[in-house]
Amino acid sequence: MSNNSKKPGAAIAIYLVVVFVILYAPILYLAYYSFNSGGSMHSFEGFTLEWYGEVFQDTRLVIILLNTLAIALFSAAISTMIGALGAIAITHVKSKQFRSALLTLNNVLIVSPDVIIGASFLILFAAMGLKLGFTSVLVSHIAFSVPIVVLMVLPKLQEMSPTLIYAARDLGATRWDVLSRVIVPYISPGIFAGFFMALTYSLDDFAVTFFVTGDGFSTLSVEIYSRARQGISLTINALSTLIFLVTLVLAVGYYAINTRTIVLGRSARTGRPARVEAGE
Repeated sequence: MSNNSKKPGAAIAIYLVVVFVILYAPILYLAYYSFNSGGSMHSFEGFTLEWYGEVFQDTRLVIILLNTLAIALFSAAISTMIGALGAIAITHVKSKQFRSALLTLNNVLIVSPDVIIGASFLILFAAMGLKLGFTSVLVSHIAFSVPIVVLMVLPKLQEMSPTLIYAARDLGATRWDVLSRVIVPYISPGIFAGFFMALTYSLDDFAVTFFVTGDGFSTLSVEIYSRARQGISLTINALSTLIFLVTLVLAVGYYAINTRTIVLGRSARTGRPARVEAGE
């Protein structure tokens, strides 16, 4: 029995290792050659940070990096506010059919191909006479980030007991007090999760941005694509490695915040110290 039970566990472990190797091997391969002094991806001749230096010495690239960060931060912040309020509004809809319809419409934007979304926004902006650039990219990123935030916030709202709101109202709290002092603090883990997801989606997006960028404005994903078409340069490797590291830091940061919130929540409910809860 014990030998038979170990075999499925070992098979699952091997399967997961193979999957992660397939997923991360191209990234590690790219990062490995970003330190190659030979200037190519054929043979590693020696360690160097030259290509990383070129990334920061390239004025155009630095400007594009700042553009990308600005778009990501603004779109994540705005979409988080809109998405959180949208999720709260959806939970207050009394009709189950209407609520399901709203959730379906929300999910359609998530499952829709990025090419369709990008082309749709391009046609919309052209019909409105809106000049392609910072504004068009920002609006597009907000649009595809809002549904993600809604999905991140909704589970926390569904976990929340209505008695908390009733108790706050019985104590004389206004609607603003209930929203700002009861609902928002309770769903803050979902809000943080939505913000980080929107931020990473914005940083990584290429297809939608490719359609709606213009007037000399560009983001890192579009710039990397343009440079890759001109020929292999290890500067692209260095830039891609930096983007991956930033995304990794954001993911680890979200995980740490979420874990800390869960531990504090458990300790508050059980009355046990957070260190004991974390030890469990």
